[in-house]
Amino acid sequence: MSEGSGEIARFENVGLRYEQDGEVLSDIGFTLHAGHFYFLTGASGAGKSSLLRMLYLAQRPSRGVISLFGADAITMPRAALPALRRRIGVVYQDYRLVPHLSAFDNVALPLRLAGMPEREVAQPVIDMLEWVGLADRMQARPATLSGGEQQRVAIARAVIGRPDLLVADEPTGNVDPDMAVKLLRLFEALNRLGTTVVVATHDLHLLRKLPESLIMRLDKGRLSDPTGALRYPPRRNLPVGNGA
Repeated sequence: MSEGSGEIARFENVGLRYEQDGEVLSDIGFTLHAGHFYFLTGASGAGKSSLLRMLYLAQRPSRGVISLFGADAITMPRAALPALRRRIGVVYQDYRLVPHLSAFDNVALPLRLAGMPEREVAQPVIDMLEWVGLADRMQARPATLSGGEQQRVAIARAVIGRPDLLVADEPTGNVDPDMAVKLLRLFEALNRLGTTVVVATHDLHLLRKLPESLIMRLDKGRLSDPTGALRYPPRRNLPVGNGA
């Protein structure tokens, strides 16, 4: 795995509540470092998706501080957010592909939205679809693709812009175990190229596939560290928890 020391993201005393309900996340504090691979684990309902939504700027916290790439993501002007978001790739559990677009056009969408000239779009999209093993499915629409194929298109779309941070929310939840491992290997390959990767999962078998990954555990809305693995992971003595 890539070794990096720069700070990608920092959460300090972050809390999140919806309307008048109690906090769904409380006192969240951690730091993500450049070039590392993180798993975010916890039972269903622990708050994993809510935490990730704050990380990729789809949800504002109720309190606390969130810094991304050295910038205060809470107080920065709204006009500055799109540039920050372009540095983050997101893979959703439910794929979120545009149904009337082909696999090629779904992957090309971020490049076109960013204003890339059309003549420059084709080759990177072709290369990316080949990388995820879909060279023969470029013109297929989502409805004709299997769950694993749709997820690979979603991964290709998320990384086509070469993001500094990739966030994946239960990306293996809708595929069989063999495909789950294949998807994990794609994330690992991207991490080796230097992208910081955060994968939320409740599948403990996946964690064993990457024993050098860093693990953050959510339990009832709080980050827990019962084994010390959060702060000092095995063979990776790097600070992760409590904003350290």
